[in-house]
Amino acid sequence: MNDPTHAPSAVPEPEPAEVRASDPLAVALGNASLLGVGYLMVRRRRWLAVAALAVTLVLVVRLGVGASPSDEVVMLLWWVAVTAHGWFLARRRAPRGTRLGQRLVALGVTLPVLLTVAYLRVEAAGIERSVSEARERGDCAEVARAQGWVSFGHRVVDARSTADGDEVVRMCDRVRLAGGELDIALVGDLAALKRGFRTLDSVLASPGNEKTVEGTLDEFLGDLPTADSCATVTVIDWLRDRKLGDDPLDRTAAAADRSAPASLVGCGDDLMWQNRWKDAREQYERVLDRYPGDDLAGRARKGVTKATRNIERDTIRDLLAPVDGDQPKYCSKPAEYSGAEPMGKGANRALYFGAYDGADEYSDKLPGSWRADNAEDAALVVCMGNEGYGDPVRTCPYVTDSGSTTYVRFHKIEIPVKVYELRTGKLVSDREIQINGSSCPAIITYYEYGYDDADPPQDDSVEVSKSDIRDAFRPLVVR
Repeated sequence: MNDPTHAPSAVPEPEPAEVRASDPLAVALGNASLLGVGYLMVRRRRWLAVAALAVTLVLVVRLGVGASPSDEVVMLLWWVAVTAHGWFLARRRAPRGTRLGQRLVALGVTLPVLLTVAYLRVEAAGIERSVSEARERGDCAEVARAQGWVSFGHRVVDARSTADGDEVVRMCDRVRLAGGELDIALVGDLAALKRGFRTLDSVLASPGNEKTVEGTLDEFLGDLPTADSCATVTVIDWLRDRKLGDDPLDRTAAAADRSAPASLVGCGDDLMWQNRWKDAREQYERVLDRYPGDDLAGRARKGVTKATRNIERDTIRDLLAPVDGDQPKYCSKPAEYSGAEPMGKGANRALYFGAYDGADEYSDKLPGSWRADNAEDAALVVCMGNEGYGDPVRTCPYVTDSGSTTYVRFHKIEIPVKVYELRTGKLVSDREIQINGSSCPAIITYYEYGYDDADPPQDDSVEVSKSDIRDAFRPLVVR
């Protein structure tokens, strides 16, 4: 018989499993927040919540700092994985019926997260649209302003569109860099010009950047021609010679042609101011060769004439430079000078040069209307050779100091001359002139070194007067 005082004590019944179980939908919904909330609802699985949150934070940071859009795919796969894992984990110990409280808690956490994600994605899409529209207008400043609205959150929820926007900004930065190089190139810096176009070519290699490139190109071409015409010529020559392709940069050649005539003429004028006659003439001639029908062709033609005359003038001045004791180079190598006075009827001014020192004793006695001061005043160049004896005029007897009689024959002064027309450089006269004068003076003076009683020379020249000299030179300069 059992002793009632030793009856066994009652053992509490275990709590039903469904009391500790979690609603699978609530767990999945909680994990959909990517905060590990669902794992917190599953007993003995809280370490999973910490691990899930850590992975989420790593992915968020990677997306937020501008990782590649592929990280967005990883984040999506991670979201699907933890949501599905929470569902299947809770299904193993699913309670009978639903746990509305758990579902409401999970929804209260996840719904704000999802709404925030949706809102940020809508904003990111709007920013992307603004960036695309600005790029289509070629407005890089607006591209940068629109992309500046992108936040950390936008990058996390829409890595692809924000990364695309970053790429557009980078392209715009390169376009601006090219624009800076092209600004430098306007002073004639070909290295900067090449760098600028090389950068624009590389930007065009990425589709969608045509308008931004065109905008920068329009600004560059709009600055042509510049105030420095010769620098502009350097630029447009490079643009004309640039190898063309099938892109917006091809229109640079046409723009160069529009600027070329004014720039070439302007450069020619600038070079004329610098006394660089040959370089100036080259610029004018390029206008006539390439753009003969342009309105500036007449001005270029006058420039060619003026430059040519200056070149000829410098050449003539060098050829006419006096040489001690000899004729200038012009007398053996004449050249034309189109700026000289034309030879005409009446007296023609001339420049006179002799083959010996003192030859100007004749030219100094000629009328001022026969003599020129420089090549600009002259119509003729008279080159005089060494004087000699011309035709005999008279023979006269003289008594020497020794008392003997000797005879001296007096001659006209003969001078070989060549006369050139300065305007054409042509030889218009090659002859010997003879200057007549008085003969048989009462006394003649002569010197014979080494002899005290030497006889006078048998030949001597007449004594000429100013009128005698003029009579001899008149046929050379008066037509």
